[in-house]
Amino acid sequence: MRSKTSLVCIAAAVLFFASAFPSVAQKPAAGLPEKYRIWLDEEVLYIITPTERDVFLKLQTDRERDLFSEAFWKHRDPTPDSPLNEVKNEHYRRINYVNRYYGRSAGKPGWKTDRGRIYIILGEPNDVQRFEGKTTIYPAEIWFYQNKEGLRLPLGFNLVFFQEGGAGDYRLYSPAMDGPRTLLTNYSGDPMDYVTAYQALRELEPALADVSLSLIPGESTSAMGRPTLASDMLIQKVENASRAQVEDRYAQKFLEYKDAVEVEYSANYLISDSLVKIVKDPAGLTFVHYAVEPQRLSVNAHEDKYYTTLKINGTASTLAGQKISQFEKTVTVNLDESQMKAAKVQPFDLLDLFPLIPGTYKLSILVKNEVSKEFTSLEQTVVIPGNTPALQMTSPLLGYKTAPADRTQKTLRPFQFGPRLVYAQPSRVFARKDTLTVAFQVFGFTLQQRPSGRIRFAFQKNGQPAGEKERSIGEYGELPFVFEEFPLTDFVPAHYGLRVSLMAEGKELLAGTEEFDVTFQATVLRPWFYSKLMPDPLDPLYGRIIGGQLYSAGRAEEARVYLEKAFQADPASADTALALAQAYMDLKDYDQAVSVLVFFLSPAQAPKYEIFVLAGQARQMRADFSGAIDIFDRAVSNFGVNAVLLNAIGECYFQLGKSKEALAAWEKSLQLDPNQPDIKKKTAALKEIK
Repeated sequence: MRSKTSLVCIAAAVLFFASAFPSVAQKPAAGLPEKYRIWLDEEVLYIITPTERDVFLKLQTDRERDLFSEAFWKHRDPTPDSPLNEVKNEHYRRINYVNRYYGRSAGKPGWKTDRGRIYIILGEPNDVQRFEGKTTIYPAEIWFYQNKEGLRLPLGFNLVFFQEGGAGDYRLYSPAMDGPRTLLTNYSGDPMDYVTAYQALRELEPALADVSLSLIPGESTSAMGRPTLASDMLIQKVENASRAQVEDRYAQKFLEYKDAVEVEYSANYLISDSLVKIVKDPAGLTFVHYAVEPQRLSVNAHEDKYYTTLKINGTASTLAGQKISQFEKTVTVNLDESQMKAAKVQPFDLLDLFPLIPGTYKLSILVKNEVSKEFTSLEQTVVIPGNTPALQMTSPLLGYKTAPADRTQKTLRPFQFGPRLVYAQPSRVFARKDTLTVAFQVFGFTLQQRPSGRIRFAFQKNGQPAGEKERSIGEYGELPFVFEEFPLTDFVPAHYGLRVSLMAEGKELLAGTEEFDVTFQATVLRPWFYSKLMPDPLDPLYGRIIGGQLYSAGRAEEARVYLEKAFQADPASADTALALAQAYMDLKDYDQAVSVLVFFLSPAQAPKYEIFVLAGQARQMRADFSGAIDIFDRAVSNFGVNAVLLNAIGECYFQLGKSKEALAAWEKSLQLDPNQPDIKKKTAALKEIK
């Protein structure tokens, strides 16, 4: 007979394993409309993940809840391209079944019973053995399941339900916590003596006795009659099987982007992989290179042509939330029949790059498919190093091949490292026949450090050394670009880490790390991709972009320098003129602001609202109120009346001493927007003077 101490240890271990998995019991939702409370606390209770539940409880409107419910089922749909959602239909079939057949003896709906819960999670068992009408054992059922490997469960296993004490509803049986004695009606032995209880049960019902100690067929035990912890771990896995299969990142994205994307997109988040690297151009600019690999790319078809349009919205904000860079881009994808056949089996990668001033930022890239109304996103914190003489090293990029860059083309391509294009994939998975390319940049080795300067590449597998290579810095002839290749023939399939170290006099000065996997597969399916190109770094476009970023960062004087160069190079650019004029306004150089914008106010130019407003404000700030009124009036003629223009016109008339005209403008503004306390005060003051 086993000691009580060993049984206490088993019970404690069961409680530990139970705590490692979320319980199906969750605190009921409060304050939800009844329809949504039923959905959350009854219909999807056993399959919704904690993240999904938390997000749902944070939604504010019924419309948002309906859209989330739609997204919830879409992310469980095995055939998203068909109108039928098999998983959803099967789920509600199971609920209807258990409510009809279970729970009658317990006086509660079937979904609340143990059998109902397991049926909803796993579906109909492959076989059921029932033990009823016996005087020596309590009513019990053995449910046998097989082929549930997709839920990460054993190939075959049993679950046992019994009517505890012979009354009430059937309860899920635990070999370790209940034991064989709970299945016997007249057992009077020691509650801790599993052996005697097992032997008594075996004499009565051998089949029930077999599953009373282990729910997993063929599982061996170290001693006869000892309940296995593996069975209770199995029960916990079953309870969470439906949740474990769900990639619930979409739920958090739904919450983050529900106000940023149109309603028709919000329920259609696509899981994606992404890759972000920083590359400094020899011209002095630093670029963010990124790749987004969505779960799929949906297209429309017309005859033998396939097409879609992707909209890219990108922002880089400081950690305090200040937007420094914001851009929109459009990608049009057109494929013929042969290209579409290849695209159906290959991943699709969207590649892009953009310049960014030094700093630490939260990068956010939103990609919308205008055909399928699906969206995906990339979020990552990036650090753009400053232009200092200190030793610097960029994060290593792991590629599966390289190719010479066409330097005759005055363009920059994503993941172009100086003279070479590096082909990389967000998943960082390689086959043994691949050659791993490691690419990065090194800056700032001093003359004293160069003779002893070395670069070390150290690989690790499962935390243990798995190879090393070291070379002199002088052996790299394309500095600041460094390229090193490693055939993977001798790398057994596993997860690897790589540490790249800059060394001098035997000491590590800087290091960068990356991770990758070597797969058992003979080959890795590589993506087809769309690369968004940028002009040559000497293009005046960059002066406007960098100047605009500096202005957004509150550095107007530095912005002015870049914007003036850009404007001199392209004086016909309205966007550059507007950005430069804004910098002049911040620097209180109103004459320069007027001068920059005057060309774009001529009738020969296409009117731009922001230019008219800023030009009027510049004249207003230098006390040319009549000139400002003229520009604001022209803005009204071109773009229609609004409160901003009327308030500015009213202020100019007021400064000219024309109270009647000022009052008329402000009163009309209040008709358009009554919620303007300052304008109300001004109109009231003028009326008192009258």
